[in-house]
Amino acid sequence: MLPLTFAEIGTEVTIQLVKGKPETKKHLEDLGFVTGGKVQIVSKNGGNLIVNVKETRLGLDQSMASKIMI
Repeated sequence: MLPLTFAEIGTEVTIQLVKGKPETKKHLEDLGFVTGGKVQIVSKNGGNLIVNVKETRLGLDQSMASKIMI
């Protein structure tokens, strides 16, 4: 497993695990980052990501993206 930050732009990946404190995991899951869910990387900028998840485009900073394992 690798953090989401390692995914290539344009690829769609499957979430294997969401790590972090319970409140962080809950926040990410509320945004749609759930185990088995699909995420597409739209762009990267200095470790920060823009992704498509559940037909919604979201921005993630590097610390949050590193808690999502693919």
